[in-house]
Amino acid sequence: MRKYTLLLITASLILTGCQSLTQNQTSSQEEPDSTTTLKVAQAEPVQKTVVEAVKTPSLKIEKAEENAIIVEENLWNRVRSGYALNLEYDKPRLFSQVKWYSSHKSYLDRVSKRGERYLYHIVEKLEQANIPLEITFLPIVESGFDPFGYSHGRASGPWQFIPSTGLAYGLTQDWWYDGRRDIVSSTDAAIAYLTKLNRMFDGNWLHALAAYNSGEGTVMRAIRKNKKAGKPTDFWSLDLPKETRAYVPKLIALAKIFKNPEEYKYTPYFIENKPYFDIVNIGSQIDLAEAAKMANTSIDEIYLLNPGFNQWATSPNGPHRLLIPVEKSQEFKTALATIPENQRVTWVRYTINAGDNLLLIAKKHNTTVNVLKDVNKMSSTLIRVGQQLMIPVAGSKIEKYTLSSHQRLAQKQTTSPKRNQLKTNHTIKSGDTLWDIAKKYKTNTKTLARWNNMGLADPLRPGKKLVIWQQTTVKNNYSSSPSRPSIVKRVVYTLRGGDSLGEVAQKFNVSVANIKKWNPKVGSKKYVQPGDKVTLLVNVVSG
Repeated sequence: MRKYTLLLITASLILTGCQSLTQNQTSSQEEPDSTTTLKVAQAEPVQKTVVEAVKTPSLKIEKAEENAIIVEENLWNRVRSGYALNLEYDKPRLFSQVKWYSSHKSYLDRVSKRGERYLYHIVEKLEQANIPLEITFLPIVESGFDPFGYSHGRASGPWQFIPSTGLAYGLTQDWWYDGRRDIVSSTDAAIAYLTKLNRMFDGNWLHALAAYNSGEGTVMRAIRKNKKAGKPTDFWSLDLPKETRAYVPKLIALAKIFKNPEEYKYTPYFIENKPYFDIVNIGSQIDLAEAAKMANTSIDEIYLLNPGFNQWATSPNGPHRLLIPVEKSQEFKTALATIPENQRVTWVRYTINAGDNLLLIAKKHNTTVNVLKDVNKMSSTLIRVGQQLMIPVAGSKIEKYTLSSHQRLAQKQTTSPKRNQLKTNHTIKSGDTLWDIAKKYKTNTKTLARWNNMGLADPLRPGKKLVIWQQTTVKNNYSSSPSRPSIVKRVVYTLRGGDSLGEVAQKFNVSVANIKKWNPKVGSKKYVQPGDKVTLLVNVVSG
């Protein structure tokens, strides 16, 4: 109470001795249409009077003087102050998205928490570019703020760039590094692309957002089609792909909910209005496990802040920077200064033996032929016995780099997407297509791509193994109570002389159809032979 009394006295003195302070807060409702020119987003802290600060618990006073600077502590309040789009549309598509998000508040909390590391940086960049802060919600629509998000359409990163668009906006994609997942680079690229689209569509942000999703050509054709037919050309009237017709309403719905969360009985996850990370110039390649030690933080934290790095180290070709938690930044810089650049990555000297080739050497050291050629300045793959190669290797066990591309794929391929599923490996042969493989295992291409963390258009290299998950629901030959528990165990049984599939099925209380389904090679035989092995999924509770 004493604190607020002093503040009120100070405010009274200021107000009687000086001119009245003006309020510099713009309401988002002043923007009547999405086609109007962008308003300048507030890059400076909001100015309020001291009296207003007393009434606003989420604000803190920087200076108790005329034109007192009030710094917003809640990032969501800062986002709201930068709204510039019309959010009030009487459209069923919008109502549907508002209903879904407002009834899935745990999802909103989850994506907000996931985006906590990145949101301050994104808001800063959007403000600097004079882009409406409703665009803050675009990574939620695109990727749920998953920095490792990868779609079946080969889009990657929080802003979901496809390879070609990423390259067009300077996002390098190679074995070491994928700029589409780099928080700094991908945000800059997204802002550049959105700015271009906004200009292309004469300031109409809904058209620009639709084009970000489906391509500018798609939206332009839809506009021309409506013009020719004498129809309106606003976003809601255009004949666009189904995904795009829902895409823009999703962003508007999120902006509406976060604008007036109390209307939807929602309390947004609190995110402080301050930097989460510091961008540190490292000047060279560095082992990410060593970087984590220097910063006294976890390897996962380093990967989550620097998801562009695919491997166990940063790229030798850059960018030579790391995002480090603000509170760990100085500790990291101090430790980094003590280690010479040539000692920040572990190297091994390998002597070539008879029978070696670059591919075998690369596989043995968890690297690629191109990396070996690059670091050893080789113009071809020709090698000779006795020749020595320098090979960069992980300084810690490869399993420690839990969020490297290799470990993420391994985790994806060993974790069943549903209960009671059996994993099968399919080795790609020359001529295989994703459609053929999906058909063979009675699934679809999108699901198959998702199981293997790949896109539908990704090349299928002979020898590569794909994971297939097949349902293992056990249908017993004998009736059992539906209330009985089901614990399914994988059993490998070797057929003996006199065994038939029917006898094996009866012995393990499963069906012959299931045995054939689980073992397509054995199931396709006219007769089984002693020594044949079958994999069985046995309910050990029901006997």
